[in-house]
Amino acid sequence: MGIGVAGRWMAGVALALVAAGVARADNAPQAVAPSPVQLPDDQAAMKAHVMFLASDALRGREAGTPEYRIAAEYVAARFFAAGLRPAGDKGGYLQSVPLLRYQPADHGDLVVTAKGGAPVPLLFGKDFVPGAVPGKPVFALDAPVVFVGQGIVAPKYKRNDYAGVDVRGKIVAFLAETPANFQSEERAHFASPASRTAIAADRGAVGAIMIEPGSVSEARWDRARMTWAYPDGTGQIAGVPLIATVSGAGAAKLFAHARTPWDKIAPRADDPTATFKAEQLPVILTAALKTLSEPLESYNVGGLLPGTDPSLSREVVVLSAHLDHLGVGLPVNGDAIYNGAQDNAVGIAALIEAAKRFRTSDMPTRRSILFLATTAEEEGLVGSDFFARHPPVPASRIVADVNFDMPILSYPFQDMTVFGADRSTLGPIVAQAVAALGVTMSTDPDPGEGFFVRSDHYRFVQQGIPSVFLWPGQAGPGKAAFEDFMKHRYHQPSDDLSQPIDWAQGLRFVAANTAITRAIADAPERPRWTKGDFFGLLYDGPGAK
Repeated sequence: MGIGVAGRWMAGVALALVAAGVARADNAPQAVAPSPVQLPDDQAAMKAHVMFLASDALRGREAGTPEYRIAAEYVAARFFAAGLRPAGDKGGYLQSVPLLRYQPADHGDLVVTAKGGAPVPLLFGKDFVPGAVPGKPVFALDAPVVFVGQGIVAPKYKRNDYAGVDVRGKIVAFLAETPANFQSEERAHFASPASRTAIAADRGAVGAIMIEPGSVSEARWDRARMTWAYPDGTGQIAGVPLIATVSGAGAAKLFAHARTPWDKIAPRADDPTATFKAEQLPVILTAALKTLSEPLESYNVGGLLPGTDPSLSREVVVLSAHLDHLGVGLPVNGDAIYNGAQDNAVGIAALIEAAKRFRTSDMPTRRSILFLATTAEEEGLVGSDFFARHPPVPASRIVADVNFDMPILSYPFQDMTVFGADRSTLGPIVAQAVAALGVTMSTDPDPGEGFFVRSDHYRFVQQGIPSVFLWPGQAGPGKAAFEDFMKHRYHQPSDDLSQPIDWAQGLRFVAANTAITRAIADAPERPRWTKGDFFGLLYDGPGAK
């Protein structure tokens, strides 16, 4: 028999006490370690959360691992200490999220057959790489193919790539490129294949292929992906299955007998300004895919601070931050643990400290506030998607989300970059809150990165809920600090506590977000989308029409 977890822990404590000279039987003099620089209590509290969550012991908090569960229990305990009511399953703080990890099991088979012609197989690695269908070990499809340009429908831009074709019961083929003239956040939305497979599903298609006009990469073709699972074990996907990514060589086989041959399309296929006429291709595509799927259990953590207004307390403002990071991966300079200190242990620490501020304030809010730590953000915003679709309160009562994700706190920030504020009535609220800190509100300095659609608040946007998230901005020393983090620490083992973190800036970050949240929670009216806003209209949000 082993000594067990508790035994190992007690033994470790005993060794630590001996090392510290506390549990020695003799009176031999001991070397005294230098005292750490003592922080003010509020800064020390914030750092303490990060010390635990970003420690090597938690091995990078990868969703679905035992170490992530420990992190979730820690956050639940902090929520309890802050006086929050449980907002998870079965009267607890944890909301179970049924994750599903999946990947292609083999190369798959794709065969193109023209009317009256012989079957033409597509070659793995040269013509295509396969997709995967979560929760379905075997997926087979035999259907006509319709080319739909870039696969985009956007009334705001008078764009309908499906004009003139009927794709019901068919496979759509779309080009990977997206329009250059779209606003950056809106272009980022369409850049995701999931957005375009959702458009295909809305029009009755049964599958999709994406065309990369050059070559397809065999690197990581069988990489694991993640989603959440329905009770029957199948995985949630945004639209129709993405069967494969097809190269220019593969596209030439698809278009071999088309009215518009591939060699007419290819020169413009990667031109973001190009448009194409949709047409049905005179071929049948037969696809057979095999997928490996592995169920995993993980957890969101939720705590509720009830509001005081007899009517408005039924409505909820969500404060969110993702708890997971990348776990253990490829070593860099001998370090394989991706601790995720600023991405996003700092965000979780800010969430906990915000909860404490609201709980101890002598001015309780009118609306309720739900503090949410999400899982599997790094896997594609999976935990927040599950929560937004399965909230513990009716979704119609969630009025806004304020998201904490990867605030870089290595410098005294002079401005704050705000994502999403100008899309709703949250804009003036955010501007007033950051002005109270003596900083300005800045627009996105890197619009091509599409950060608006890359963090958990976007899953609330997709449910029609006005949402924002803020970063310390790039004025003054900010630009250099941001670029240094992205180059040397983002998604690397060096995002740990060896890097400089200015905890006073962490408190300023908390102050800005609590001011925003309080203003939302106390306002007489719930936030509304700006009339005509792209995302408000797309997801039928209040005020957009």
